[in-house]
Amino acid sequence: MQLRYNFPMPFKDVIAPLTASKTLSTVALLAIAMGVYSILPVLKENSQFRELGDMPSDIHAALSLVLGWLLVFRTNTAYARWWEARTLWGALVNATRNLSIKLSVLATPNSTEAEFLRRRLIDFPQALMCHLRQVPYDGAVFSKEACPVHPPMTIANELYRWVAERKKSRGIDGDDLRVIDMEMAKLMDVCGACERIARTPMVISYRIFARQCIVLFLFTLPWGISNDFKWWTIPITIVIAYFMLGMEIVAEHVENPFGYDEDDLDLEGMCNTIARSVEDIFRQSVFETTPS
Repeated sequence: MQLRYNFPMPFKDVIAPLTASKTLSTVALLAIAMGVYSILPVLKENSQFRELGDMPSDIHAALSLVLGWLLVFRTNTAYARWWEARTLWGALVNATRNLSIKLSVLATPNSTEAEFLRRRLIDFPQALMCHLRQVPYDGAVFSKEACPVHPPMTIANELYRWVAERKKSRGIDGDDLRVIDMEMAKLMDVCGACERIARTPMVISYRIFARQCIVLFLFTLPWGISNDFKWWTIPITIVIAYFMLGMEIVAEHVENPFGYDEDDLDLEGMCNTIARSVEDIFRQSVFETTPS
């Protein structure tokens, strides 16, 4: 019998991420730097200049309430963008699956046409991922000399052209065309909504304002509490700085969820999910239409 040991919750969920997460490691280093800075007012309290620079701690109690509202709004807005992007890519997964089923069943493509449709439906999410990240799309659909400016739109255009040709040859009637178009139109709907998120960041003035408030609060905090907390000022400053800076940095990362950070969406994983689904659907279609 093999025994399995699990790390206790405090280490697994609290301590381990400080070394495993690049974002949290950066936040921890900044918080420690603020702790080092807080040594200055503590030393001042033990010197002949103890009355210099003192300020009421009640001021920070009032400021923390306002700053808390500001950070909550900032974090909620950033997370709303992240969740909307996740919802859109979930819709893309469903639309691609439904479109694969409808094209393979209603349009009854031959083996060459099925390969064309399969390849385009697999490449669309990959092209969209590269387009949102503003990197060249290196898929096999286009040659490097003829790579379009907007690869997802070009792939959707090719699919519509194939459907139009199929309709002309009476392979698809009007009712089938409407059913197929319901799913095919979702491809560019998702693309446009994702472009809106990627190309419309948070207002720069608001972001700067939030950071100015955080910096002002953290740099004045040790001077306001050192008289009451003495050497405890250092760990208190580190903890408060960790959470305040963490909320701002995490919000900055998740407001654009299409990148490569650990908090961004797993676009590669969802592209692979779509590819497996499309492969399976067209493989079943070819198997069912093969004469015994």
